[in-house]
Amino acid sequence: MKTDLSSFDNAWYQPGSRFKRLLWYYVNLIFLKSSWNISSSLKVFWLKAFGAEVGKGVIIKPNVNIKYPWKLVIGNHCWIGEGVWIDNLDQVTLEDNVCISQGALLQCGNHNYKKPTFDLMIAPIRLKDGSWVGARSCVAPGVTLGSHAILSMGSTATKNLEPYKIYAGNPAVYKKDRLIS
Repeated sequence: MKTDLSSFDNAWYQPGSRFKRLLWYYVNLIFLKSSWNISSSLKVFWLKAFGAEVGKGVIIKPNVNIKYPWKLVIGNHCWIGEGVWIDNLDQVTLEDNVCISQGALLQCGNHNYKKPTFDLMIAPIRLKDGSWVGARSCVAPGVTLGSHAILSMGSTATKNLEPYKIYAGNPAVYKKDRLIS
């Protein structure tokens, strides 16, 4: 068999009305993806207006791209760095005190390379309390970062990361324990 992209059909995937997605596209472009350092509170306002659950003390830097805020939960005192892309085709949950550094990618979707139709596959991402996604790192669909786990700079998490552990590489592998004094 060969891949046949002409038969690709993800009509089953309905993340929201076309109008809602179109309206969010422009709000996201103006207030989140902008390189202007617009206040985090204004960004939080728009995220909440489109259905995100957002805690207190959240910091969102410029050039952030969030696909669907209605599929996003952000806990208290989270930081989202410049150039972060949250491609949340499925639910993304950031518990309290989560840090996502510059240029990181949270990717909830992929394609099934075993099917000739290259079907869309989605799965949620969960970043537990105190976890940290390093700059230019990627988190794959269905991955959970355990409490206080670290995904080091430029790494790719394709499997769950255990609590209080530091991971690096592509794919990310355990390097050492995280000790907080």
